[in-house]
Order: sequence, then C-alpha cells, then structure tokens
Amino acid sequence: MLTINRLSLSDAGPLLEGARARAEAIGVPMCIAVTDESGNLIAFERMDGGKITSITIAIDKAFTAAAARKPTHEYGEAAQPGSAAYGINSAIAGRLLVVAGGLPIVVDGVVVGGIGISSGTPGQDREVAEAAIAAFGSGQ
Repeated sequence: MLTINRLSLSDAGPLLEGARARAEAIGVPMCIAVTDESGNLIAFERMDGGKITSITIAIDKAFTAAAARKPTHEYGEAAQPGSAAYGINSAIAGRLLVVAGGLPIVVDGVVVGGIGISSGTPGQDREVAEAAIAAFGSGQ
C-alpha cells in the first residue's frame, strides 16, 4: 500500500488567490491551473481577459510540473537542440510543456501538486506561479 499526499480543493484556494493577486499587481490577467500530484486538475481560474489559448497551456504546465516533478522552465533548458531532453516536448501527446510558468508544489520534500500559469510572457507566468506557491506556503 502507498500513502499518497496530495492537495485538496481547499488547498487550491490560497494558490489561486496568490496567483490572482500577483497577476493583478503586474497587470496581466492569467489562466491559473492547480493539479494534484499526478497532474489531474483540481481547480482552474481564467481571469477576465486571460487568453483562451492559455487555458490548455496552463493546465498542461501544471500537469508537467506535478507529474514530472520538475519546473517547466527546467525542461525548456533541457529541451534545446543538442541537449539531453531535446524533443521531449512532443512526448505524451504534446502535453509536456517546456515553457516557464509551471511549478511543482512541494510539502515536506514531497510533490503534492502542480501549478500552471499562462497568458503573460514566460517570465511573468513564472513570477505569478512563484507568488502562488509563496501564498500557499504562508497559509500552512
């Protein structure tokens, strides 16, 4: 038997709030996705003005971060031509995202979920994801 630690729906609240607050502060409406440790969607919010195309991107960034246990920007670095993971972005029917904005959510050294942000630049998406995790951490 395995004991699985995962985010609950109530855990997703502070993550959404933290992301929304940072997105509002930088003036970029975002799509925000929160998944469990397996990359399955728990909560999603598209802020007014968040890009329609960013809905799937945010969800897939959260999936990648949780299921692969790795920030999406690290895959971006490793997926460049000549690098060890070149072409990995075509894996899993294209769901594996290699653009910044997806971060695993770690509690006590264990990945319990993922967050994916999309609609800004990769740097803005990552900044908003980091703010969400900081808000989650301060609420524990």
